[in-house]
Amino acid sequence: MLGVVDLEKHPAAPAPAPANSAPAELRASDADRDRIAQILGDALAEGRLTAEEHSDRLDTLYAVKTVGELEVLVRDLPAPGGVHAPSAYAPPATAPGGPAETIVAVCSSSARKGRWRPGAHTRAISVMGDINIDLTEAVFEQQVTEINVTCVLGNVEVLVPENVTLRGYGSGVLGNFEVRGEGRGESDPQAPVVIVRGFALLGNIEARPKPGARLVDLARKLRKRLDG
Repeated sequence: MLGVVDLEKHPAAPAPAPANSAPAELRASDADRDRIAQILGDALAEGRLTAEEHSDRLDTLYAVKTVGELEVLVRDLPAPGGVHAPSAYAPPATAPGGPAETIVAVCSSSARKGRWRPGAHTRAISVMGDINIDLTEAVFEQQVTEINVTCVLGNVEVLVPENVTLRGYGSGVLGNFEVRGEGRGESDPQAPVVIVRGFALLGNIEARPKPGARLVDLARKLRKRLDG
């Protein structure tokens, strides 16, 4: 006589996790953050997020540490192209704005200003030198532009248009790290976001809006780029 299988004593094994999934506790990479920032920027331009919601999520984006926390920020948003946002651990697409540019000043001075196209990432290294990064006439090709600064016995200044959203994360040891104009009410909700990260050792890092300098037609330009 055939025996009866007791399913309660022999539960089915759980389905294996997808091969390309990542543990939620995995530390997030710069590429993960860039991809999520792009999705948030597109959602702002399409009217899916308000300016306040976009600002709140962007601040959280650069504060959290794990892949799982990043995924929460875009769980209710579509990815570029109208498909729901994939896991933040999916292979990264090519970063907008091309490869990172490095600006170096060692016992010298260096500047980027005028009509130029900053990439998504710019590195600035000043050792007993002066660096000026002027974005007031720059052509932004991505929603989020990040500038990483290391300053030792030097001076680094970053200037942005008045209606660009400016964020700063950094510190100084016997030096100064200062970002002015964060959270200003007059920032354009469709404007690019400039994030300055830095560390100053016996040096000075300063980022601020330049009075009278403004980018115009930001919403129209951003929507035109998104529509291709």
